[in-house]
Order: sequence, then C-alpha cells, then structure tokens
Amino acid sequence: MRLAVYAGAFDPITNGHLDVLERAAGMFDQVIMGVAEDANKKMLFSVEERVSLIREVVAHLPNVSVEPFGGLLVDFCRLRNARAVIRGLRAVSDFDLELQMALMNRQMAGGVDTVFFMASAPYLFTSSSLIKNIAGLDGDISDFAPPKVVEALKHKYAK
Repeated sequence: MRLAVYAGAFDPITNGHLDVLERAAGMFDQVIMGVAEDANKKMLFSVEERVSLIREVVAHLPNVSVEPFGGLLVDFCRLRNARAVIRGLRAVSDFDLELQMALMNRQMAGGVDTVFFMASAPYLFTSSSLIKNIAGLDGDISDFAPPKVVEALKHKYAK
C-alpha cells in the first residue's frame, strides 16, 4: 500500500492545504494528516480542536485519516510505515526550508521521501497566519478556508 503523511500544524486548515491533500489522496492509497501537537509556535486552536475540525473538513476523502503526533515526523512515519511525506510549496522561499527538512528527514529515515506539491494559483498567497489575522480583524476569509473553519474562527474571535 502506498501510504503518505501530510504533516503540519494546520492552525487552521486552509483551502490551500485541502488542495494539496486532495491531490495527494489521488496519488496515494492512504494519506494520514499528521497534526503536530507542538509546532514550536503559539497555536490558536488546541491539537484536539484542530484534529476535530480537520476530520470534519476531510470527511469526503475516504482514504484520508487524521491523527495528532508529537516528536519527530520521521518517527511518526516509521511508526505508520509511511513511505512519503507530503509538503506543499507556495513560493521559492518555501522551497529553501522545505528542501532542508526533506534532506534531513531522508538522512534520518532512509526510505521516507518527500513529495512536493506546488500550490494551485488561487492559493499561492494563502497561509494559516494570514487567515487568522484577517479573521481576527473581522475580515471575510470565505475564499481562503472551508466553511467549518470560517465558523470556528468567528467563534474563536467572538470570545
């Protein structure tokens, strides 16, 4: 079975993430969305909230599962017998860091390769950080995030 892990903080998941995930789900038998418990940054949503939200948003993809993970991504991949890590690229600046991580992961876990998906044009500038900033200022993010995420962000910022 061709199994891949699409890992990230997904705080929150965006339409750009979904675009990459849907294309990866078409290439692999199974994709696990690995939701990082500690991504070394301040999170708006808890890991439990992120996992729950993502599960709702990806329910239409039968070969996608969602799991939280802590520690090294390569250890999570080994534990799940994944052969590939999925990463999305928006710009050249993404590539620099992603290439370093891909090479380090391959060095640490031979047999786990990284597959890069270029962002589709409408999502080249989309990021979770930008979406949170816009939502926090009561802006319209409906073009950038799934309806469940739009709703969750409105609820978060209404507190």
